[in-house]
Amino acid sequence: MKRLPPLPALHTFLITAQCCNFTRAAELLHITQGAVSRQISGLESHLGYPLFQRQARGLSLTTQGSELFPRIQKVFSLIDEAVEQVGAKRETLKLKAPTCMMRWLLPRLLEWQKERPDVPVELTTTIQHAVDFRREEFDAAVVYGAPPANSVAAHHLFDEQLTPVCSQQLLNGPIPLKTLADLEQHMLLHPTRDQRDWEAWLKAAGTTVRNIGKGQHFDTLDLAMSVASQSTGVAIGDWSLIGEDLSTGRLVTPFDLKVRTGAAYYLVYPERSDPSPQLRELIDWLLTQAAERSSN
Repeated sequence: MKRLPPLPALHTFLITAQCCNFTRAAELLHITQGAVSRQISGLESHLGYPLFQRQARGLSLTTQGSELFPRIQKVFSLIDEAVEQVGAKRETLKLKAPTCMMRWLLPRLLEWQKERPDVPVELTTTIQHAVDFRREEFDAAVVYGAPPANSVAAHHLFDEQLTPVCSQQLLNGPIPLKTLADLEQHMLLHPTRDQRDWEAWLKAAGTTVRNIGKGQHFDTLDLAMSVASQSTGVAIGDWSLIGEDLSTGRLVTPFDLKVRTGAAYYLVYPERSDPSPQLRELIDWLLTQAAERSSN
């Protein structure tokens, strides 16, 4: 197989063929006219045929040069296209979050994608509340509970704040729901398999109800909120996560009391490496969104 000519010489031929003038080609290539002439002569020697006819008034392409020019033009066009496509390759950010965060996180990620469609986010949901970056290949994660241990950089999003929620239809229905005692007339919906959330809120409210153990239990907050929106009962929800439900009227809060449990939500990423500019931008944007929610 014959050795290919050097790429710089082919590029010089391309520019020279476009203007048919050594002086102008030298200006465009930011080299001397002599360098242009030497590269063209070397290329012609390598190929074994002339590319230009030297004339008193300038240059013109030979038959071989005219045939070679569009092919070399196409080659460099493909190179430019390849470089641009690879350089513009979108980085997909991999994010993990517990299912209880979906009511807050998903609408904001959809909004982020509208503003930055060039930075897609691949979201993985889980019933787990933690992440192990040593075994899980995520760029970042939302975790729930106590402040994360070492080896991760953590940003506080917001605290868990428990409050009862129900539909507007149930609140205005035939069975009253105006006082704490009225809770005994409704089914209590639990977002977990135990009843600790309702117990914590009722204790802070200074009361108890006899029907706390007779309610319906769910595996996720999302399921409990969905059932509550259908006027089935009164759920105990996290005020920090249900802003969309409240603003659209799917859910209402029959009582003003919000109880902080000491748990919180954190946005974390591996401490061993600096986040990419795209991840840093997403983190800053989500922190701004969380701050706006906390200030309401």
